[in-house]
Formats: sequence, C-alpha cells, structure tokens
Amino acid sequence: MISRRSLLSSLSLALALPAAFARAAPDDFAGFLAGVRAEARRSGIAAATLDRALDNVRPNQTVLDKLNHAPEFTMTWAQYRAMLVTDKRSGEGRAAYRRNAALFRAVADRYGVAPPVVLGIWGLESSYGAKTGDYRVVDSLATLAWGSGRRPFFRSELMAALRILDHGDVAPERMTGSYAGAMGQPQFMPTSFLRFAVDFQGDGRRDIWTSTPDVLASIANYLARNHWAPGETWGTEVTVQPGLDPALAGRDERRSLAEWREFGVRRVDGRPLAGEEEAALLLPDGAGGEAFLVFANFAAIRRYNPSDFYALAVGLIGGDALA
Repeated sequence: MISRRSLLSSLSLALALPAAFARAAPDDFAGFLAGVRAEARRSGIAAATLDRALDNVRPNQTVLDKLNHAPEFTMTWAQYRAMLVTDKRSGEGRAAYRRNAALFRAVADRYGVAPPVVLGIWGLESSYGAKTGDYRVVDSLATLAWGSGRRPFFRSELMAALRILDHGDVAPERMTGSYAGAMGQPQFMPTSFLRFAVDFQGDGRRDIWTSTPDVLASIANYLARNHWAPGETWGTEVTVQPGLDPALAGRDERRSLAEWREFGVRRVDGRPLAGEEEAALLLPDGAGGEAFLVFANFAAIRRYNPSDFYALAVGLIGGDALA
C-alpha cells in the first residue's frame, strides 16, 4: 500500500474540504464522473465495467468527514497499545492461527515472512477478517477524487479500482472497504492491490475479501517486496537505565546490540541482548515510557503503514498470539 489504512497517517490534515462539497452542484459530480469514464475508456477499461461500477455512484459527505480523524494523531502510545494490543485480540489471533497453521507455513515458505507479523497485520487491519469495512470502494474513491484536498491521488486510486473490476477479481457490490478506500481483510488501497495482491488459492482471482489464502499471501508478498529479511525479527521490548540520554533514541540512531548492552539496555524479561545486529531504540511516549529496540524488518512493517505505533502494535499482537 500507500497501503490501505496507511494513508490515515499522512493525509488526515489535508483531505477534507466539506465547504467545497456543500457548494458543489450535483451536475458538477456528474461532469466529474463523465471525465472519469472517458479516461477509463481511453485506458482500455470496458464500457460494461464502467456502467456497472459508476451508474449509481453518489458523493458521500461522511467519507470526507471521517478522514479528519486519525487515532494515531490524538493518542499516546500507552493509550494506543491498551486499545489495540489486547488479550482478546491475541486470543482471537491464536485461534485464527490454529485454524490456518498449515496455510501460514506454506505462505512463510513461499515468501520468507514469518507467521507472527502476517498474523499481526491481519489482526490489526480487520480483526482476522471479521471487520473489513462496508463502504462501497468506488463510491468512496469517487467522492474523494471529486471533493477532497488530494484529488489526483484519489483519482489514481479510483482508476486502479476500476481496473480491478475490469479484471474480474471482484464484483462492484463486493468491492467494499474503509471510508478511505482501503479494501478487504488486508485493507489494501487499489494501487497496492494491483502491485501486491496474489492468487494463492489458484482460482484465477485475487480475492482479499473472502479467500484466506489470498489474504495471507498478499500480506506476506507486500512485506517481502518491501525488503522483509527472512529469518529475522522486527524488534523486542526492552528496559533502559534511568537517565539514558533520550538523544540516543530514534529510528535513524542505529547501533549494534553490543553498544546497546553497554548502555544498559536489556530485554523486558531481564535477559541480556544476544547477537550483534544493529538496532534503533524507540521511546514512543518519550523518556520514562515503554522502550523498544527495532531492527531492519521494522521498516518493512512501516511501509505497510508509516506509523511507529502501528508497526509496534503489529509486532506485539503477532508475538503475543503465538507466544
């Protein structure tokens, strides 16, 4: 993606223009759709696909309003963790893994991505497929491409959604997702779907809405193609010595584990750090709060959603579920 919900952390301050929406006349939207249809036809999308996808599309003010609210901007890490990294989510993840253990192993063999991080993303994005969003993606993207502050971005996503429909991966009425256009169980934006979604089930369709094989493989493929290093982890929770210089923290402040040991950094369970990899220290709530050492694979998770909170939650959810 962007990834699916990753756009929340980068667009929330600039997307909605409700006043412009209110001023626009219905024929403005009709003219916009006519332009979309003409562009899509020039790109080779069938007229029948466009008729089915666009004939009943209407602008949705709720879509614009919702994009003004992103929890990553208003919560501390402690609040975010308490809300999302829960015993309930871990228990559901454990059950989801048990139901699909052979599939997780097959996906790991194919893409080199270990089950915990795939499970963590699946759980955080859609509660293991239980909550995928019920907004019609074409309606949402058309609204945003017409009335938001990022018209070119969302027009590109709308065109990608129309290409997906034209390919036959999903019917328009089943192409549902978030109010921002993130689709299915992994919450892929349409351009990310075109790049990373896979048909692991082998039925000729990339079905990230109902096919668990396609969902898990698509998440793993996304990470693999964004430089996930097989056989390595994302990070670990640690404790730091009181008085540690906060300037040592930050994703760009990478040091060997030997150096972190010298600074008195230890795993949260008290065990010493083992190995010689480079890691960065994160203090998501600043000095005195929780601390994490993160490795190169943390960056791969952040490419799915560019939020430290999100990437930490993914790692913790998957780790807790499979502990």
